Amino acid sequence: MAVKSLASCIFCKIIKGEIPSFKLVETELSFAFLDIGPLSKGHALVVPKCHAAKLHELPDEHLTDILPIAKKIALAQGVADYNILQNNGRLAHQEVDHVHFHVIPKPDGKQGLIVGWPVKQVDKEELKELAEELVSKLK
Repeated sequence: MAVKSLASCIFCKIIKGEIPSFKLVETELSFAFLDIGPLSKGHALVVPKCHAAKLHELPDEHLTDILPIAKKIALAQGVADYNILQNNGRLAHQEVDHVHFHVIPKPDGKQGLIVGWPVKQVDKEELKELAEELVSKLK
């Protein structure tokens, strides 16, 4: 399968072996390695070999083994709690413009991903209308 890559992309360079990495898993479609700026011990990245900046730009076939690989890494990390994280765009905290999934062990309350979750109160009728709108776009 031909894989799209971008010469200036750090992840494409890692996949091609132009930049060294601590590789964990490699398949035809994906490449996983340890993060060099980890939030906790074992923090890993799972990256599709096909270059796409955002998830919606990546062809579906390049997603087929991402979550199974992330699951295997999470099990190998040996912790009960972990986060699987994928960001799209600067406002969503994406730093590298190549789709990637973080597998972040959460061994305790101080290590790993620290997340605030500002829950909003929403009217049920508003939720119903939004659900109907989204369902119509998903067909």
